[in-house]
Amino acid sequence: MDINNTAPVAVRDLDEPAFAGRYQADRFTISVIANRMRYVMQHVCTGLLRESFSPIMREWFDFGAALNGPPELNYALSAFGDSLIIFAGAMEPAVRNTVEEYRPRHLRPGDLLICNDPYRCGTHVNDIAFIRPIYHGERLMGFATIRAHQLDIGGTVPAGFSAGKRNVYENGLVIPPMLLYRDDEPIASVFTLIFDNSRFPQVLLPDIKSIFQSLRLAERLLGETIDRYGEDAFFGAMRYNTDVSADAMREAIRTKIPDGVYEGEEIIDADAVDDSLEYRIKITISKYGDAVEVDLGGTSGQARSSINCSAFDTMTAVSVALKLLIEPHVPFSSGYARNIDVVVPPGTILSATPPDGAIMMYFECSHLVVAAVCKALNKVLGADAIGGAHGSGMVHVATGRRADGTPWVSAAECGGEKGPWGASKAGDGDSYTVERLINAMDVPVESTEQGSPVLMMRREYVTDSGGPGLYRGGASVRRDTCWLTPADHVSTPLHSKATAGFGANDGGAGAVAATWIFPREVFDVEAEADLLPTDPGIYRESIPVSGMLHPDTKVPDPGGEYFYFGRVPLWHTAPGAHFRYQTGGGGGWGHPWKRDPERVRADVRDEYVSISGALRDYGVVITGDPALDPEGLRIDVEATRRAREQMCDQAGQEGKE
Repeated sequence: MDINNTAPVAVRDLDEPAFAGRYQADRFTISVIANRMRYVMQHVCTGLLRESFSPIMREWFDFGAALNGPPELNYALSAFGDSLIIFAGAMEPAVRNTVEEYRPRHLRPGDLLICNDPYRCGTHVNDIAFIRPIYHGERLMGFATIRAHQLDIGGTVPAGFSAGKRNVYENGLVIPPMLLYRDDEPIASVFTLIFDNSRFPQVLLPDIKSIFQSLRLAERLLGETIDRYGEDAFFGAMRYNTDVSADAMREAIRTKIPDGVYEGEEIIDADAVDDSLEYRIKITISKYGDAVEVDLGGTSGQARSSINCSAFDTMTAVSVALKLLIEPHVPFSSGYARNIDVVVPPGTILSATPPDGAIMMYFECSHLVVAAVCKALNKVLGADAIGGAHGSGMVHVATGRRADGTPWVSAAECGGEKGPWGASKAGDGDSYTVERLINAMDVPVESTEQGSPVLMMRREYVTDSGGPGLYRGGASVRRDTCWLTPADHVSTPLHSKATAGFGANDGGAGAVAATWIFPREVFDVEAEADLLPTDPGIYRESIPVSGMLHPDTKVPDPGGEYFYFGRVPLWHTAPGAHFRYQTGGGGGWGHPWKRDPERVRADVRDEYVSISGALRDYGVVITGDPALDPEGLRIDVEATRRAREQMCDQAGQEGKE
């Protein structure tokens, strides 16, 4: 039976005999098994987080765990742990393509199958899919899978994070479907293949051992469930999980999106070859009844360097975006995609093909697919619309050698990886989080400084950077790092030409992003015995990495000059150099002049908004000094009334025009 066939009757509408006939057990039993499946995968994630060794897994939570059905259930993803949602949508094709190519008949208990090819499995080569077949006696019941980011898998750049790789041969080791363990014994030649191509095998080995034991735990816990409830009920629960999410998305599509055609667009500034090409993600959503077609046919062709993603990742982004907007409640499974058709031709930046369509920074495109879906549907969702987030991970990778000659790497810890979300009807946007597809954790400062010769000098919010609205967009994050030894840096801010933090439901847009280097000659932290200043004068002697900046002062200026991130592929810095990343701001939600003046006063007190910004963006007149006397700030009620009337009249006039 194909688990992805649309059920003729919603689960909640089945009477007890019909329910038992479809799922091979009563409603209560199936609910217990279905919830236990999700518990097992979450338990696996919790344990692996505790037992991981590399910072990318131990601190970032850069992995996901899933339960997939066997071939007769079309490998459908039935349960997913509370980990990286960006992995979820690609889990089903990853397992299906890997197992089918290897052949199910060649598998047996005690096997661990692996694959990391983005064109077979989605995501990028650092993310290896570890697939454990689950047997009950001689019967294949499904697969427990962990998709986990390995710190380094070869290629031209340590840790892999780079937009500059031109083809699959530069990208890193590609592992086709092959066994890593047989009969629970490691296959030495495969381990050797991986370690001979990695700069940090001493970290990969304990991580892989932890993954292997985590999957054995999943196998044992799922086996206990099958022993207790039986094979038929176990299969029924896998089908139930997907049917429930399919019903929820179908109903949300039917009731929350009016029939019609809606369009949205986003851009990536450039690839790493030169800045002659912008890459556009164009999305057309056609909705009728309870079905949606998402057509990406107008999207730019695949990039010349590794900023592409696969069609599997595009499907994930579309499903997550729709879930975020219209159905955020039911756990994720393959069922979400039943009523969503994604149309994307091969060879675009969202459906790259080898060898020249290299895939590494796939998440940058994926983020913008989510943003384009939101832009398209915000026009008709009204109060359910959401503001844009910071738009780019602005990933920073630094490498070098310590005094004793040992290599070090800092991967995705010191750039603009954390930033704001846009606001929604629920309230102000968060200011320090990851993009909506990557529900990862933040690396502690202590861990970053222990692992690399770097000092985290500043992590703070930028005043007047969040989009104004009834609910304010999250503020831009300013992050300063001081590098203590000579270092090489790869910086990948891909969305600095325009704000990614678009407003929603009449809210305002957030600030644009930018990145700079301050050599020691510009600012010597030891001599100054202070933090790198934030006043405009300091930027004049900086080295811009990316952003729309005034050509002379180098301060952020939306009408200024675009500084292309890829003009220097590898930045070399001497000891004492600072990097400064400033993310984009999140978009606001609702009319700014409807925000409670007391909340604006609190924003000024907390330095989210300046006194001048309170008047300009919110029509609130505040007196006092937020730096020296934050609790003494006062609202001029009469002046505020006049300012807001003027703002409202001006908005009404602009609306007529």
